[in-house]
Amino acid sequence: MKAVELQAIGKQVLVEKEKPIPKSGEVLLHNIACGICGSDIPRTFVTGSYHFPTVLGHEFAGKIIALGPGVSERFLARKAAIFPLIPCRKCEFCQSGYYAQCKNYNYFGSRTDGGFEEYLAVPVENLVLLEDHVTYEEGAMVEPATVAQHVVNKAKVTLGDKIVIYGAGPIGLMVAQWAMINGAGKVVLIDIDQMKVDFAKNLGFDHVLNSQKVAPEDYLLEIFQGNLADIAIEATGSSAAFDACARSIRTFGKVVLLGNPHSDMTLKKETYDQFMRKEGTIIGMFNSIWDHFPKNEWSITAEAIASKKLNLIPLVTHRVSLEELPAAFDMIHEQKEFYCKVLMINE
Repeated sequence: MKAVELQAIGKQVLVEKEKPIPKSGEVLLHNIACGICGSDIPRTFVTGSYHFPTVLGHEFAGKIIALGPGVSERFLARKAAIFPLIPCRKCEFCQSGYYAQCKNYNYFGSRTDGGFEEYLAVPVENLVLLEDHVTYEEGAMVEPATVAQHVVNKAKVTLGDKIVIYGAGPIGLMVAQWAMINGAGKVVLIDIDQMKVDFAKNLGFDHVLNSQKVAPEDYLLEIFQGNLADIAIEATGSSAAFDACARSIRTFGKVVLLGNPHSDMTLKKETYDQFMRKEGTIIGMFNSIWDHFPKNEWSITAEAIASKKLNLIPLVTHRVSLEELPAAFDMIHEQKEFYCKVLMINE
C-alpha cells in the first residue's frame, strides 16, 4: 500500500508499505480523507516527530473493510472517523474517563503512524461511526470540529454571550459555528490576514476584523454596544493575540487558550494589571472529552454534522492525492497561496 512518511525534518516521501492486518479488537480502515492540521506543519519542518519514519495525519476518516478477531460484523463496511488518541486505560485520568490527560497515551499521526496512508488498523474503541449520508470529507473534520466544540464547552458559552475569537483559520471558524449553535449573541472573528478575513466574510460571518487596520477594542465596543467580550478565545498561538484576548474581555470575563504556541506567551504589564483588576479567568484546554456517559463530544460532533448544524465543507479549499501530499505541505509551509482546510483524498 502507499503511504507518505516523514523520514527527517522537511522530508516527506511517498513509499510502499505492507498492508496491516487487524488484530483482536481492531478493524482495518481504508483511509479515504485526512486533513492537514496546523500542528503538522511545525512537526514536519521544525521539531520533527517522536521518531522517524512516521506517517502523519490525525484528522482522518474512512471505510471499515476488514475485522479483527472478536469484532462484531455490524462494523463491517461502515463509515467512521477516528479518535486519534490511544489511552493507556490504566492511569488515574483514564480511570476517570479523561483520556486527553492520559499519562502514557499513544497517538495516531505523531507517536504512531496515522492517516496519510491507504490503510490503517485501529481499535474498535476509537471508532466514531458516521451516518451514510455524511461524506468522508466531513468525517475527516470531525477531529478539529470536536476540539472546537471542547473550547466552547470549556468556556461554558451560554445564550446571548458576546464572543471574540482571535484567529480565523479552520479551528477558529469551527469555534465560531459552535458558539452560534450554543446560542451566543454575537461572535466576532479577528485576524491579521486580509485573505482570511475576506474568506470568513464570504462564509457568512457578519463581524470579522483585520486587527492591522482597526484596533480590536474599539471594534468590540462598537459591535457589543459599549461592552467588551464575555469570552475571548486565543486560536493562533501568538503572544500578541494572547495579550489582545486579555484586553478584550469585560470585568469577570474569560480567556480560553486554544492555539498551539509558537514561542513564549507573554502579557504586557498594562494588560496584566487590567486583567487582575477585571478578575478575569484564563482557561486552558487540550483536545476533547471522549468517554463520558451518555454522550461524548465526538458523538455530538458527528450528530451535528449529520443534521447539518455544522457546515464544514465550505472550509475545504484544497483536495490532494497521496502523491500530491508532500507538495501540499510545502505550499502551506511556504505560504505559496491562500488555503483554509487542506484534505488528502484517497478514494
